[in-house]
Amino acid sequence: MNLKTESINKNFSSFAKLLHWGFVILFLYGLLKQIDSINQLEDDNLLMFEVIFALAFLLLLIIRFVYMKTTQQSSIPDHTPKSQKLAAKIVHYGMYICLALIPFSGLIIGWLFWLDLKDGFLINLVIGIHEFAVSITYWLIGFHIVAATYHRLKKDGVWSSMVPFWKE
Repeated sequence: MNLKTESINKNFSSFAKLLHWGFVILFLYGLLKQIDSINQLEDDNLLMFEVIFALAFLLLLIIRFVYMKTTQQSSIPDHTPKSQKLAAKIVHYGMYICLALIPFSGLIIGWLFWLDLKDGFLINLVIGIHEFAVSITYWLIGFHIVAATYHRLKKDGVWSSMVPFWKE
């Protein structure tokens, strides 16, 4: 089987691509609408919006994870070194974990704020976890983009299996 045939056989479904790029847009929206100060949660409407957004994000993330694990295969060619396959798994699972931890910790922050625990060790710990998950997510997304670009330059089909533009 040649590389071109192998990559065609491992192309992601249109729904998988929609979930992938939809999450890019959803994550960017989350970054753009983020609050500047925890005290903004005093506004009950904003707090409710943040809770609904976090729950929707988590639900969609779970749907994406289940769909991808049960219906899709990796587009990494079989001959790819094991170290690269392991790195890809670490980055992908790391992104799922961090992308879940961000809204989950945000929900805990909102709940603590609603309970009037607006300062102190507990809320500061959860805020620290939230900020750490965001920072790690940035790094993982960076690694993901670098790896995707590497595969685009390598022309092994990985890029074209998920990216709807600048086809190989």
